[in-house]
Order: sequence, then structure tokens, then C-alpha cells
Amino acid sequence: MRALIIDDERLARNGLRRLLKAHSDIEIAGEAGTADEGLRAISELNPDVLFLDVEMPGRNGFELLEKAEHVPITIFTTAYDTYAVRAFEASALDYLVKPISPERLNSSLVKVRGELEVQSKPRPSDAPRSPLQQIFLREGDRCWIVRLADVPLLESEGNYVRVYFGKERPLILRSLSAIEARLNPSAFFRANRSQVVNLRWIEHVGEEIDGGLVARLANAMAVKISRRQTKRLKELLSL
Repeated sequence: MRALIIDDERLARNGLRRLLKAHSDIEIAGEAGTADEGLRAISELNPDVLFLDVEMPGRNGFELLEKAEHVPITIFTTAYDTYAVRAFEASALDYLVKPISPERLNSSLVKVRGELEVQSKPRPSDAPRSPLQQIFLREGDRCWIVRLADVPLLESEGNYVRVYFGKERPLILRSLSAIEARLNPSAFFRANRSQVVNLRWIEHVGEEIDGGLVARLANAMAVKISRRQTKRLKELLSL
């Protein structure tokens, strides 16, 4: 697996490098000392796992993820354990407090290997994978790293988009078109002017009196398919 280390302290980066050398399946693809450098490195190197410091000059680790086009599996590293709750609320895979012990790093890497194995498993009728598999979302003081496979629906509300996943419904300041452009078009479908639906969440499709369709999702939500999009959806689902 390819790892990227982002930390403003050179000694901390070197120390983590030394610890990672004990793991032959890990290639350190690169490192960065600031959030801006980290953003460029994520884009250029496309790492599998990110070791990310929280407190850095300029943007912090959470702000970095908010700006990233692609969010790898993330393990936060910091000297402040007060960030632990926030890190796990953000769905980070793990949280390492400095100084990092070899045993604690080992347990994190076990989680990383398991997560990569899950991501690599093909799913029935899967289209080719989109490079974008998860995104970082922020609403107020709360933030999440969300797998796109776990998002059944995105819904436009003015200049904002409501993202549905689990029991969460955060509203984020982005346009639906901007988010749709980053999604796998074989997995996500523009149902109407204000909604994009995850095709893998559709359990049933019913006909409407006006000739349109209503898609019933696995989370019990119903999505109206516009008449304009009905023909295309039938072709995609072989209806």
C-alpha cells in the first residue's frame, strides 16, 4: 500500500518513516510539511492511506480534507488527544497520539489492510470504480469522511446540497452539479433537477400515472424520476 505522511514537524515525519520501515507491504509515496503541500501530494500521488497531523500552520488537518478532491483512508496523528472524539466523528479510520508506539501503529495498519481488502472486493453488477470513493463533509463543527457507496441520495436546496448517509443529513455549501461532476456516472444518476440517486440503493421502481417513475431505495426513501430521465433510467436498469 502507498502511504503519504503530512506533518509540519520534520522529526515527527522521520520518526513515522522509521516505524513504517518495519512493514514490508508499505511504500512511503511521499511526505508534506503543510496542508497546501499535502493537497498537491494527495492529488499527484493518489495514496492508499494518509497519516495526517491535525495542528499545522495555515490549514489544519480537517480543513485539508475539506479541500481535497480525493480523500484516502485517513489516520490522524497528533500530540493532542483532545482531538480524538472529533477525529472519530469524522470517520477517520484511526487516531494516533504522539509519540507513536510500534504496537499502536501495528494495530492501525491492521485496520488499514482490512479496509483496503473491503474496498477491493468486487460487487455484483459493479461498474468500473470511480477514483473518488469517499468525500469529506463539514457542517458547523461536525465533519465526516463518507464512503460514496454509503450515500443513497444527494439533494439540492438552493446553493446547498443535503447529503444522506446513515442517520445523518448534513447540508453543505456546494452546488449539486459540482458534486455530480466528481461522481461515478455509472453509479450515480440525476433523477430530476434537484436529486442525484445512488443506483445501487434502488430496490424497486414503480410506474407513475403520468408515465414517470418512482424509485424506492433501500433506506425506504422514494425518489421521483422526471419524465425526461425515465427513458435513460429504464435503459440503465434494463427495465
